[in-house]
Amino acid sequence: MNNEQKNSHMTEIGGNINWYPGHMAKTKRQIIEDLKLIDVVIELLDARIPISSQNPDIEGIIGNKKRIIILNKCDLSDEKENKKWIAYFEKKGIKAVLTDANTGFGIENVVKQIEIIAKSDLEKEALKGRIGKPIRVMILGIPNVGKSSLINRISKKTSAGVGNKPGVTKQKQWIRLKNNIELLDTPGVLWPKFENQEIALNLSYIGTIKDEVLPKTEVAFYLIKFLLKNYEQNVTQRYKISNEEIQELMNQNKNINENIMDIIYLIGKKRGAIVSGGNIDEEKISNIILDDFRTGKIGKISLEKVK
Repeated sequence: MNNEQKNSHMTEIGGNINWYPGHMAKTKRQIIEDLKLIDVVIELLDARIPISSQNPDIEGIIGNKKRIIILNKCDLSDEKENKKWIAYFEKKGIKAVLTDANTGFGIENVVKQIEIIAKSDLEKEALKGRIGKPIRVMILGIPNVGKSSLINRISKKTSAGVGNKPGVTKQKQWIRLKNNIELLDTPGVLWPKFENQEIALNLSYIGTIKDEVLPKTEVAFYLIKFLLKNYEQNVTQRYKISNEEIQELMNQNKNINENIMDIIYLIGKKRGAIVSGGNIDEEKISNIILDDFRTGKIGKISLEKVK
């Protein structure tokens, strides 16, 4: 690889990244309308990026509604950081729950917290003679944080009959659970602009921002750069590279980004991502790195830490 090719990976990811399909604005309006029916809002976040996966519009949209935060995909994030994020949100007066929707971890606790948070409202309703009023819950989250998996898991574990099925009708999708709880499904909603480069990259790492917006080769480069700084041992173990090899490449008399590209090329050689002439297939090794991160093969990684 020549220097010109290597330098192509050193451009800064631009700000003001726009990705706001037309249906998102319509969905947002529908959510605001449906909130009139809701007792409890569940905000679903990715445990690896609790801040970047939090839609900044939601705070203003839900107003004074009671809220629970779910940190999903906690099986893929750093356990020490998970505990810190739970404490972070609870200091703000918001109950937070760790879940892994794929295995069902934490699902029963979610239902329990819904009951706890809605208890006072139900008691007030009972005093007025309104017995048996269902607790109506809305789950909000940006795309790719596992909302469908979470809803499916809750339905399988605690469902007492499912309402209108998504894709079958355009009516509101109420999912009736045991314990007199009803869930209202909503599509994933992004916000109009990503003005912060770090947020845009974090959302790209987990696959929320698609490859046509930020190319995989760029995203994989910045991910490895982050991992070498914060989780070097995970990189060396996954790709069978020694710490000495990493240090030797990092200590070259080159621009640091060129050194990082050399490490990516070394990973490419180790993983057989080679094309004719012995060059590295950048697309292939980028796919490998991102897939290894997204599936947890590099280990439990938290991209954001409590400050």
